[in-house]
Amino acid sequence: MQKLNLPDVYLKIKSKENKLFIFDPFRKKDIMLTPEEWVRQHFANYLVHHKKYPISLTALEKELTLNNTKKRTDILIYNKQGTPEIIVECKASSVKITQEVFDQIARYNLELNARYLVVTNGLEHYFCQMDFENKKYVFLKDIPNYNI
Repeated sequence: MQKLNLPDVYLKIKSKENKLFIFDPFRKKDIMLTPEEWVRQHFANYLVHHKKYPISLTALEKELTLNNTKKRTDILIYNKQGTPEIIVECKASSVKITQEVFDQIARYNLELNARYLVVTNGLEHYFCQMDFENKKYVFLKDIPNYNI
């Protein structure tokens, strides 16, 4: 898998029936290793180990219903009150970050009302803080550290 623009992390990878699987400590099971999963695992580990978000408030591939269609957020971080704080949309490193990707996460946020949005392909990362009053988002240099 490609080296990403994220801190290195130890990931447990194994082969089963000629396919690679990665152990997901968030879902506590082996997941097929795809390029998108590679990015998702690296970014989730970045949030927990470098930004100090508790693993207990972190959900991967959380299902939501949008216009009667089931969708999944890649990474969802909750605040202490149990409401969504950060939504992260991960793409494979070969996927260019486009307006369409921002539109996808914005649609998810119509339902979730998270304060921060992140779009990443593991090489490029875009961090936004929602300005609900003015119905727009403001780009940030990085996502803030977890506030204890």
